[in-house]
Amino acid sequence: MNAEAPSLSERLRADVDRVLQRSIKGLHYLGSSAPRMGTTPRDLIHHRGTLALYRYRPMAAEVYRVPLLLVMALTNRGYILDLSPGQSLVEFLLRQGYDVFMIDWNPPRPEERRLRLEDYTLDFIPDCLGRMQQTTGVRDVTLVGYCMGGVLSTIYAALHPAGPVRNLAVLTTPIDFREMKLFSHWSDRRYFDVDRFVDATGNTPPGMIYESFNLLRPADRVTAKVHLWDNMWNDEFVKSYRMFARWGRDILPLPGELFRQMTKELMWDNLLVKSQLVVGGRRVHLDHIKRPVLHVIAEHDHIVPYAAAKPLIDEVGSADKEEVILKGGHVSVAAGGNAVRRLWPKLDAWLGQRST
Repeated sequence: MNAEAPSLSERLRADVDRVLQRSIKGLHYLGSSAPRMGTTPRDLIHHRGTLALYRYRPMAAEVYRVPLLLVMALTNRGYILDLSPGQSLVEFLLRQGYDVFMIDWNPPRPEERRLRLEDYTLDFIPDCLGRMQQTTGVRDVTLVGYCMGGVLSTIYAALHPAGPVRNLAVLTTPIDFREMKLFSHWSDRRYFDVDRFVDATGNTPPGMIYESFNLLRPADRVTAKVHLWDNMWNDEFVKSYRMFARWGRDILPLPGELFRQMTKELMWDNLLVKSQLVVGGRRVHLDHIKRPVLHVIAEHDHIVPYAAAKPLIDEVGSADKEEVILKGGHVSVAAGGNAVRRLWPKLDAWLGQRST
């Protein structure tokens, strides 16, 4: 038999209690700081300017032979993959027995404004892979790239088909930049003088990058505040909101020359998907990638729409390749409750078969 429905007086009492809790906790929210994030223990292996390579301390008695290198997006901090205990992809991978390293970027210094794709894919990533090999004594490595970190990982793998990359997994990674419609409109060569902009600013200001993301869905900021107030009584909701909001504001500048290069060669000429991108005098042929490839795409990604991500699996030359479309947005597919249920088990299953 079904439980008896709450009476009108019980529902009113619950509503009044929720309003009181919302008001009390709203005052606490205004006077408190965001929860700590990125707390999984790790050690700095190497630091050079904007580049920081970390190794996380193991949590399992037995560790897979092939270590993982997480490559973060250039504009974002790595702690989105290590929010808090129980909500950390890094912690999950460690408990599953993976040896986890991460490239976590620092703000580029003024003298690093001349960094280009060549520096990231022909210097930074190879340098980190070499240090991982020295540290672990293992040659093979799995690359896991998030967003623009996935672009860098893909370019590296295409330029080094005989290199140490055993597996390539990328999350929400754009390949066809013409399909990033709003970004394409904003950077239209008829109206946007990228040379004048970079020459005037040096490194691209983080405020501009932050606002460009917000303008993709301009009502989201207001809607999020409304949802926050409605759920102010819910401690878990508020904690999650604060973590994601802080990470969303914590934007890194882009090196000016990289921004110029990306605008002209990726946004304007769309050279990557055409296999016409030249990096360090070498053409990036996506079909040169022969290693196992996993591409995870978010079904409701407003930053990297499906059409922008879709071509990768068709273009790579791998026999072992898989595209997975998961419910969620650009961030929630990789972090938070949605990711815990969907991405993390899928990634573990795919990696586990290819990491022995």
